[in-house]
Amino acid sequence: MTSQLRQSGGPAQHEYRILRDADLRGYLAELRAVATQLGGPPEDWSVSEVGDGNLNLVFIVRGTKGGIAVKQALPYVRLVGESWPLPLSRSHYEYLALVHQAALAPGLVPAVLHHDEALALIAMELLEPHIIMRKGLISGVCYPRFVDHITTFLARTLFLSSDLAVPAAQKKEGIAAFAGNHALCKITEDLIFTEPYFQAAQNRWTSPWLDATAIAFREDFDLHVAISRLKLKFMARPEALIHGDLHTGSIMATEDETKVIDPEFAFYGPMGFDLGAVIGNLIMSYLASAGHEHSAGERRSFEQWVLDAIENLWAEFSRKFVELWRGEAKGDAYPKTLFAGQAGAARLEAERQAYMDRLFRDTVEFSAAKIIRRILGLAHNIDFEWIEDPRLRATCEARSLRLARAMMLQTREFRTIGAVTIAARALRDWQPDFGG
Repeated sequence: MTSQLRQSGGPAQHEYRILRDADLRGYLAELRAVATQLGGPPEDWSVSEVGDGNLNLVFIVRGTKGGIAVKQALPYVRLVGESWPLPLSRSHYEYLALVHQAALAPGLVPAVLHHDEALALIAMELLEPHIIMRKGLISGVCYPRFVDHITTFLARTLFLSSDLAVPAAQKKEGIAAFAGNHALCKITEDLIFTEPYFQAAQNRWTSPWLDATAIAFREDFDLHVAISRLKLKFMARPEALIHGDLHTGSIMATEDETKVIDPEFAFYGPMGFDLGAVIGNLIMSYLASAGHEHSAGERRSFEQWVLDAIENLWAEFSRKFVELWRGEAKGDAYPKTLFAGQAGAARLEAERQAYMDRLFRDTVEFSAAKIIRRILGLAHNIDFEWIEDPRLRATCEARSLRLARAMMLQTREFRTIGAVTIAARALRDWQPDFGG
């Protein structure tokens, strides 16, 4: 990459430093292709830091001809500060993931324009007029093409990086390429699968209304066993290259386009984790919706769209994944020589369905884990946080926690995605007893 940049008039690699307005302007001016795309003299470019995530700096740079987005990793967790150091290598893994995802699911991730590993910096296309999907959902926006786009992304990136699609040696090379991203995996292992279930210093929740619930979750050993089994799946099952943080804040969308961003948590892990992340966040969007109403019932059509999206997401993903399996199974798993003839083909088809049933159970469990961490852990969702009335916020969160606990402990009762949406709908107007 460095040699390519030098050949095109780019700068040599630098030692790491945090780039601010003037530094970034000067750095980009040395990148011939980027500067040409922006247009005009560098002193006329506008540079705005817009990052609202937990980890990184994000800039929008505009010139006379166009704009770009620039993301630079910080050597610590931005949400917490320098007391929580974090490797800059996560930017390298994000770059690798973006390139890989672009090859497997063209048009569904932003195009990379430049990567500087030493500066932990990626310049990419500026997505306009896209907005963060989570913010659109809070406003009640429906996205008619979202399900088609996200299921294509999920089916292709997961299947085509799995043992079903690639030879074992190639799969192992992929695992090795992302194995160094263990610091980001550790964040997931702690913040999702461990800390919400004990009195971790960084946990927070809507107090005092959820105090009793937080205590109950910390004392629920059935739940602790379930989340520990799920944590083991996350750590020990390198099924495919997963995004690793695929919530509605990692999706930018319009009514016609969907782009998946921020894959810095990418590694080879269980497929159900990505699926569960998307579905869990849609469930939270649905159960938070009541908190964003100005008048009773005004968001019912939006809420129905969310429920339909949840159901269609699993149905379409499953259809596309199995279709890929039937047509592009070039991996070493389920060798064709073992399933010859009509009887063999029928048996393999039954096994595909059994595989999808197992994947669905994983998806339900991971969905539950994602919901619980966003309410009782460190990093919360604005779906709930932007509900101004704290008691109403706690009510929406309590509904979500009640559903998540059932999904975690009674997974086999949720045999279909319709069972999940029926349960969510039943809790839409449930009133928790906060006491006092």
